Amino acid sequence: MDNQTTWQKIWAWIDYRGRREGGIGFILMRLTAIGLVVYLLLHLTMLTNLARGPEAWDGFIHLVEHPFFILADAVLIFGLLYHAINGIRVGILGLGWGSRLQAPLFWGAFALTVILTVAAVAAIVSIG
Repeated sequence: MDNQTTWQKIWAWIDYRGRREGGIGFILMRLTAIGLVVYLLLHLTMLTNLARGPEAWDGFIHLVEHPFFILADAVLIFGLLYHAINGIRVGILGLGWGSRLQAPLFWGAFALTVILTVAAVAAIVSIG
């Protein structure tokens, strides 16, 4: 019989202690998937402003120009890129290629994600 509380089960699902790169990659994949689903729901909700007319849309655009939303965009871009790039890594490993390279593939995918995220955020900030 399992005596763990719900919170203990949730913590075990994201606990990184004692995990190697593959486990950490899997945790990040789970978290980015949840984040992307939440973003999709928020995005669809915000798009309803289009149906409310130009004033509502202009107010929304004014709101998302706040620096907090630039940070939120950076987190979103990181999540999208990590999920996609790590998905390719998982596919490669699933095909049986590079199983001895799991750690370098993880760190390579992570580094590529960080580099592309920085480049994307720099482009967003430069556009204004």
